[in-house]
Amino acid sequence: MSAMAGRLIHAVARAIDGTAALLGRSGRAAHLETGARGEEEAYFYLRRLGYAMVARNFRSPRRRGEIDLIGYDGEVLCFIEVKTRTTRAVMPAEAAVDQDKQRDLIAVADEYVRRLKSAPPTRFDVVSVYFEGGKPEITLFKGAF
Repeated sequence: MSAMAGRLIHAVARAIDGTAALLGRSGRAAHLETGARGEEEAYFYLRRLGYAMVARNFRSPRRRGEIDLIGYDGEVLCFIEVKTRTTRAVMPAEAAVDQDKQRDLIAVADEYVRRLKSAPPTRFDVVSVYFEGGKPEITLFKGAF
């Protein structure tokens, strides 16, 4: 897909989300809407960095938790947790990926890898997204744990 087509798809997705929010038809709690917006911003940010995205919101029927994004950074399969905040007033977004969360993510990632024909090298990344101003501020933490 060309860069122009990617930007067009991103703009259309944002417009649809914005329209749904204005009309109040999303049906989700505000914090879930914020999280979904953050995941979308992270998805397109990672694509711009060259990640080849292969899954979103992956869940295993046998494990607790969900992996927000899965993609390849070169030959490395990355399991990506996205943390979104509207303010920096409390604690950094990435600090929410504590040991319990890491344990859950690792278990779900193991389930994902078992489905593959061969096990590639893997990594766990965290992306923080802040919506404090007009444009989201995104930070990628490669190999976060």
